[in-house]
This record gives sequence, C-alpha cells and structure tokens, in this order.
Amino acid sequence: MKQISLATTGFELAIKRTRKREFLDEMDQVIPWPELLALIAPHAPSGKTGRPPFAPEVMLHIHLLQQFFGHSDPAMEEALHDIPLYREFARLDVGMTRLPDESTILRFRHLLEAHDLGLQILAAVNAHLSQRGLLLKTGTVVDATLIAAPSSTKNAQGERDPEMHQTKKGNQWHFGMKAHIGVDADSGLVHTVLGTAANAHDVTQAGALLHGQKTDVFGDSGYRGVHKREEVIQTHPDVAWHVAMMPGKRKALDKTTPMGGILDALEKTKARIRAKVEHPFRVIKCQFGHRKTRYRGLAKNTHQLQVLFALSNLWMVRKRILQGAAG
Repeated sequence: MKQISLATTGFELAIKRTRKREFLDEMDQVIPWPELLALIAPHAPSGKTGRPPFAPEVMLHIHLLQQFFGHSDPAMEEALHDIPLYREFARLDVGMTRLPDESTILRFRHLLEAHDLGLQILAAVNAHLSQRGLLLKTGTVVDATLIAAPSSTKNAQGERDPEMHQTKKGNQWHFGMKAHIGVDADSGLVHTVLGTAANAHDVTQAGALLHGQKTDVFGDSGYRGVHKREEVIQTHPDVAWHVAMMPGKRKALDKTTPMGGILDALEKTKARIRAKVEHPFRVIKCQFGHRKTRYRGLAKNTHQLQVLFALSNLWMVRKRILQGAAG
C-alpha cells in the first residue's frame, strides 16, 4: 500500500517563520512595486507570438531575488524549482505548468540594462523615500569601495575583463572596479552611484556624486584638493568641502595645546559624519553578499550596483516604514 506524505498534500503541520521569510516579507512591504512596474511596463514584451511572456511583476520579483541572495541566472532557475518561498515571493502560482528558465531571466535583465532602468529604479526608490521624509539631501558624504573581479583568463576570450583594472591599496593589489557613492549626510541613504575601473582615483568622481543643491560635502583624505579641481569649481562653486586630515598629520597634532585639541575634535566630528557612508557598503557586501562582480564590463556591473543600492536604501529604513504603516 502506497503511503501518502503530508508534505505533498498541502496539509503541512506548520510553516516556521525563518529569517529569510521574515526578510522577504519585510522587503515585499517596503518596495514601491507600482512605481517600479510603471518604469518597466513601456518596455515589456507584448508576446503576440509564441508562448505568452511572464508578467513584468513576476520577472521583477525574480530579478530582485537575485540581488538579495546573489544567484546567477542558472542558480535562480534552480532555486525557483527547489524553494517554495521563492515562488511565493515571485507570485508564481502553485498550479503553474512552467517556471521562468535562465534564458527568460537573462532577457529580463538585458531589458533593464538596455533602457538604463537601474538608474531609474534608484531614482524612483529615492523619490518614494523623499515623500516619506526619509531622504533629506541636506549634505553629502562621498566615498568609494573596491569590488573584486575574476582575474582568471580561463574563459572563452582567454583574457581578463578589459574594462577592469588593478590598483594598489596598502601593500595589496586588487583587480576589479570601484563603486563610488554619494550618501545623504543625515540619513545615510545613497542618492548617487557611479562605477569606474579600480585604478580611477576617488577625487576624479567627486563632482559627479553631488546632487546639485548647495550643501556641505564630507570625504576622507583621498579627496584632498577636490575644491581646486576645475570641474568641481564650474559645477559646484558654492559647496563647502570638509575633507579629513591625513592620518600622519593628525597623529602629529599636539592635543595638549588649545589649537591641537580643537583640530582633533573637528576631525572626530568629521569622522562621525563620514561613518554613515560605510553602512550602504556593509549592506550590499554583507547582507546581499555582493563582494565580486558578476558580469563582464562596467556598464552591466554599474547597473547592478544601482539596483543593489536602491534595495539597500529600503533595507536600511524598512523598520521605520513598517512602524509608520502600523502606526
């Protein structure tokens, strides 16, 4: 006699509220889905011939799942088959006879990249947060972080990614790209994202990281001399730059003198403000696991970074949004 398993009948005894389920439930509530789907709708395939395409809502959910958990396209296809929680988040009904394959997932990502929707997604998320009073743009903190790229030449081209470069940080060489961000000095939320090769100096991108409003800007000692750069003077002449003192110079301060004590206290204040720029980096690297580039070329990886930082903004304020909704 064949035994019947409760696991396949729909009568499961209990569903444990895991951390992954709680995370996805929270993000599902704070992501502005209507605004993001409105960006994609004009470019979605019509599906007049062949099999009907999956709804943009389904594909957007799957794309964001990839960003949350760092899945490649083939791994995402397998995860949809293996993990019911993913299918639930992606709005894939139990009775569906097919699931999106890796080619469908790839084409959707290419659609987003072709229309530069990563930048628009970041802008839409920030507009949503500004309406809630969570993104003030009263000041900016600028910084950059290295994102490693595969250095192996065992690929179809037989070479490393030509758009990536190596740079030396301390006594160690790194190959990859840099993610440059401008962060709201009050909330710590990212308003601007740029991607360059790893050998691009931080100060060369400083002017492009500002949001155009008269403001104070904070940066580490890598931005020394930024106020003298021609492009910064032309585009942001009224910005007040607060750049950290070189570590060696600060160490040499005589803190027993009144002036030395004042300068040291000023540097501590700058450091407290600059610390907020590290929070988004921690989210995408530790929470979302994005420590290495996934694609070849700066454009594709910069597009992914724009989506990741949009999601990091939502993750950082999710509790405040949910508490406000509950209240």
